[in-house]
Amino acid sequence: GEDIAGESRTVEMVLDSTLDSVDKAERAALDLARESGFVEEDLDRIGMSVRECVVNAVVHGNRYNSHKKVQVSICRAPSHFTVRIADQGEGFDPDELPDPVADDNLMRHSGRGIFLMRAFMDDVQVRRLEPAGAEVTLVKLTKRGELS
Repeated sequence: GEDIAGESRTVEMVLDSTLDSVDKAERAALDLARESGFVEEDLDRIGMSVRECVVNAVVHGNRYNSHKKVQVSICRAPSHFTVRIADQGEGFDPDELPDPVADDNLMRHSGRGIFLMRAFMDDVQVRRLEPAGAEVTLVKLTKRGELS
């Protein structure tokens, strides 16, 4: 997509550890991604990635704990679109996750979130937060940010 407005904009949200927060985060990300001029296919990929990430933060990170929050930062810039999602859980190492395409895991109902995010976004970074939590950064390049 091409950023029609050509300006940066950031939206910050602090969400409860409920599945209702998934829809709020996805809606906010898609609204800002549309402003950046992404085509429908990219919007679907961004939406799915944000959805998977917030579900992981609520379910696996915060474990639906009402005292823990999910922080979402959505930023559009002329060259890229970035979503940061942080939970207050125990954190995790993405290298220790089971391979979702291994025969033993193909029929599992979970375990594909990070795999999908990496397939749909241009960059995915995971880092542990101190004293607790994990932050996932999702990046989608705009047409201006594409490598030539």
